[in-house]
Amino acid sequence: MKLKLLASAALLMTTAFAAHADPIKLGYNGAPDAKKNAVHYFAETLEKIVEEKTDIEIELFPNSQLGSEQERMENTLASPMLNVASFAGLSPVVPESFVSNTPFMFGSPEEARSFFDEGKYWGMVEAAFAERTGGSEILAVVEEGGFLAFTSTDKAIHTPADFDGMKFRAMDPSQVALYEAMGASGTPIPWTEVYSALQTGVVEGQMNPPLYIILGSLNEVQKYMTRANVQYSMQFLVGNGEWLASLSDEDRAVLEAAVVEANNKTRAKVQATVEERVTWLAENGMEVITPTADQLAEFQKIGQPSFINWLGTQSIDKSFIEAAFADLGKSDLLK
Repeated sequence: MKLKLLASAALLMTTAFAAHADPIKLGYNGAPDAKKNAVHYFAETLEKIVEEKTDIEIELFPNSQLGSEQERMENTLASPMLNVASFAGLSPVVPESFVSNTPFMFGSPEEARSFFDEGKYWGMVEAAFAERTGGSEILAVVEEGGFLAFTSTDKAIHTPADFDGMKFRAMDPSQVALYEAMGASGTPIPWTEVYSALQTGVVEGQMNPPLYIILGSLNEVQKYMTRANVQYSMQFLVGNGEWLASLSDEDRAVLEAAVVEANNKTRAKVQATVEERVTWLAENGMEVITPTADQLAEFQKIGQPSFINWLGTQSIDKSFIEAAFADLGKSDLLK
């Protein structure tokens, strides 16, 4: 992804801290295990490249050590810091980002990557974020583990009708909207509490890519996994604007190149390991359900229009929705 340079000379002159005075903290969710956690793999790769080529030192804080999604975002906007945020952290600043979470939107990983790397819509989201935060930036869209799958405790999900009356963990309000469209209920629960919520029956299911199902040991408390290709799993690398503006042109160029390289390596790793993770889950307690083409079409027919209607209730300028679907060549879905 081509990153935008901040050009404010005044900010460069008045910045209140030296660019390399202290290590830059990078916070994110999930364990510090590069084999299980693609976000950690990305963070480690980025740290290595940047530290080899600049005087910038990056200090990693996995496992939500720097706080919840919203706490990390608030700290990132207020102090020199990097943060890998989910929609729960990003959407309070740019609710327009929810458009990219429309269910069943992408047919392949390649389509999702092109959408974020080259599309007009995502450029609009990046610009809105920078404007609203006084110069902080979305630096990359970081893949987590392929498409999200539904999981459930006692009741297998083959069609939308199977959702009726069930209770699901939601990551953010957009997932609540999707579950409600399917006839279920959704309750926002932080990632750190998902296992216990499933174990105690507070909720009966959730959705995540295979990587996160393994990372959270959710196969221990969920019996079924339905590969409905719901949404493409991604998080967002965000950088504090004042710190970014304090970098020399040379260091900024190195950072931009390092982000692209780390992201490309993470994408390759994610794509190469999705199927083996699915196999592992099948061998470790989960029944894997692969819907037929007709069943997938049924999920899309119910889930997508309802979600688009929900977007219209979120004070999102219609131009963002139109741009996103135009980027995909699917403007007819908005009629």
